[in-house]
Amino acid sequence: MWQAEHVRAALQQYYPACDVSILGMTTRGDQILDRSLSKVGGKGLFVKELEVAMAEGRADLAVHSLKDVPMELPEGFALAAVMEREDPRDALVSARFASLDEMPPGTVIGTSSLRREAALRSRYPHLVVQPLRGNLDTRLAKLDRGDYGAIILAAAGLKRLGLADRIRALLDPATSLPAAGQGALGIEIRSDRPELAAWLAPLNHVATALAVGAERAVSRRLGGSCQVPLAAHAHWDGSRLQLDAFVATPDGSRSVHAQRAAEVGSGADAQALGNAVADVLLAQGADALLAVALQNDGAAARPSGH
Repeated sequence: MWQAEHVRAALQQYYPACDVSILGMTTRGDQILDRSLSKVGGKGLFVKELEVAMAEGRADLAVHSLKDVPMELPEGFALAAVMEREDPRDALVSARFASLDEMPPGTVIGTSSLRREAALRSRYPHLVVQPLRGNLDTRLAKLDRGDYGAIILAAAGLKRLGLADRIRALLDPATSLPAAGQGALGIEIRSDRPELAAWLAPLNHVATALAVGAERAVSRRLGGSCQVPLAAHAHWDGSRLQLDAFVATPDGSRSVHAQRAAEVGSGADAQALGNAVADVLLAQGADALLAVALQNDGAAARPSGH
């Protein structure tokens, strides 16, 4: 809802006479809280109901956290704008510990992300990683009542909701590489609405859109979803875009990493950079790691005895 309000305020700045109403909805991703996203369908759980509302004409646009948007949109839909990115980093939230390094063996850390789990298990094998679902208030409440010694959340969500004071430490991307699109908002519309795309054009932040485009290209090429520990993060160094990515097994025991930089001035350039990084990962055996992740996920989802 904060994101929708943010987009409404931005539109009203550009078009003071317009009337923008918000159609609040609850998605399957919001409703299923007793299982990890990788077990119940992944990223699409947060967007399907919104796409149905647009297809039926009940809504003109949908606002998403871009890291929750599938890499391939259904036919008939398009991303019309990517807004300027908030902090893309992961954040450590804890009342007891100021850093991951000071946590004693057996400390329980909560996260909803296989990507974060793999990074934690690789660098901090003495810590216990447990699943954490629910909205932000629910997750913080579980921490505050002592279910976890610390939790890892996206810094962007905490900052947007005025909860930056809960952040004990911002995790360096070298420790916890962000997910593709993390910290960015995407606006989705029906692809047969060119007039709406033009109306939304002022909200598109080109530098963010290109960076996110490169990140999503890596994930798209590798079939990225919530079922696999995959990270991709791009940042600008002048006119050059540096893209880092990794793929790991869920337990963090094996991983491959790639980094490339290039002059990027168009969406095609961003796509090419993402594909180049994906090619490096594949040459290092990323496909085998992805297969392990998907096999483990399928085994966990099968009924016992099979």
